[in-house]
Formats: sequence, structure tokens, C-alpha cells
Amino acid sequence: MNNKILVTGANGQLGKELRAIAGDWPQFAFIFLSKEELSILNFEETRRYFEQTRPFACINCAAYTAVDKAEADKEQAFLVNAEAVRLLAAVCAGFSTKFIHISTDYVFDGHSVIPLKEEDPTGPINVYGASKLLGEELAFRENEETVVIRTSWVYSEFGNNFVKTMIRLMRERPSVNVIDDQLGSPTYAADLAGAILHILGDGEFIPGIYHYSNEGEISWYDFAVAIKELTGSICEVLPIPGSQYPTAARRPHYSLLDKTRIRQTYGLSIPAWRDSLVACLARIEKS
Repeated sequence: MNNKILVTGANGQLGKELRAIAGDWPQFAFIFLSKEELSILNFEETRRYFEQTRPFACINCAAYTAVDKAEADKEQAFLVNAEAVRLLAAVCAGFSTKFIHISTDYVFDGHSVIPLKEEDPTGPINVYGASKLLGEELAFRENEETVVIRTSWVYSEFGNNFVKTMIRLMRERPSVNVIDDQLGSPTYAADLAGAILHILGDGEFIPGIYHYSNEGEISWYDFAVAIKELTGSICEVLPIPGSQYPTAARRPHYSLLDKTRIRQTYGLSIPAWRDSLVACLARIEKS
């Protein structure tokens, strides 16, 4: 039986979390590739690699994630988040490889007041969201055997993210200002990694769009307060509206994802955001 799983974008937060738990899934043989090791923008190079390895599944963690920078770097954002996805999905289709692609809550406009379902209308308000939405559409156009997982506010012990930035700032400053009018839920990348491998190990691969984040609804301010409490910081966390913290890219005010479909389809148990934050902080402290 072919048990190879190819992971692109292996040096990102999710790629590193998949690598960290790979040993817990001995039924799979993992191939972790950085962009230096395989350019998924090169169709022929990618096709040749698939011809040699013939993976049964590909998890695409590669992405252009600099949300603000994307506003001025639109061509590159669309190249990585849309065109590369199209090429990779097409190669996967050619080798009957199951394709899992990671997308974002930023495909929505943020005007909802209830958790967003997969079929709800999209309407990205920044370049990053628009590039990721096109990537979703191109993936399905090229490969019907595609699972797209939209996620939000991803953090981990690896890379740069909100949790690690808050820990650093709370050590350096007497106070920090954090936006309190953008609502959603964080996603611990280790939980997402486990969910992805659960999907591939489930036996039945059901293509489509799924939403995944940790359970609960909070603001970035709530998230920062929890980090302060759990790390024992004496830094004061001050709530501010997003209007007081202008950025190049607009952010959706509400992007809480409804996880009903992924829970019911794959029997997933999704941890509460605070429990996952506790787990991640323990790993950060240990490392």
C-alpha cells in the first residue's frame, strides 16, 4: 500500500507541527519539503518529483502569509497562494494523489455576526484573502479530490506568531495595546496538524471545504489577556479599537468559523482555545 505523504511548506508553523507529530503516525511515510527543495511553481519539476515518489497524499502548507506586505506585493501573493496551488493540484490529479490545501478565514468580509459556514458567501477585503480564495477555486478546478481547510489566527511554538510576539512584548514593555473589536478563534497549529492526519488516516477521504479552529469565540485582546495570565506577566494589556491600529491590509471584524462539518464528517474532537494555549505555552517554556 502506498503510504507516502508529501508535505510542502515544511518550514512553516504547520509544516513543523506535522513533522513534530509524524512519529505518532507510523502507518505513514512522510516527505517534508521546503520551497528550496521543491519549487511548486515549476510544473515539470513538481511532476517529475511526483513521478519518482508517487505520494498517496499531499498536504500543501506553502503560502504567502505576510498579510500587510501582500497589499504592495500583489503579484507574488497571487503567484504563491493561487498559481502554485493550481499547479500542485493539477500534478496531484495526474497521479491520483489526495490533495489537502490550507486556506484562511480571510476569504470572508467580516460582516457576519454568527459562526461562518463553509457555504456562506465569501468576500475578501484584502489581497491576501483574495489570493487565498482564488487558490481554493483553482484547486477544485484542477483536482476534484481536494480537501480545503480554512483556518484562523494560527500560532505555534515555531515561527513568528501572535502568542510569541505577546510573550516578547510583555517582557519588554510595561503595557501593550491589543485590538478588542476583531472576533474569531485562534488555531493551535499542533491541533490542526493532528486533525489533518486524522482525515488522511480515517479511511474515507471526502473532498470539499472544511473549517477548523479551536473552540470558543474571543477577541485578540481576550487572547492577549489569557497569555498574560498564563505566563504570570505583570504587563498591562489595554484594549483598543482596530481604528487606532491602522494596517496596510484591512482585517475582517468577525471571522469565527463554524466547525460542524469537519466534526461530523470526520468525527473530530476539537480542543477549546484556552486548553490549547496552555499546551503551547508549556512547549514554548520547555524549548
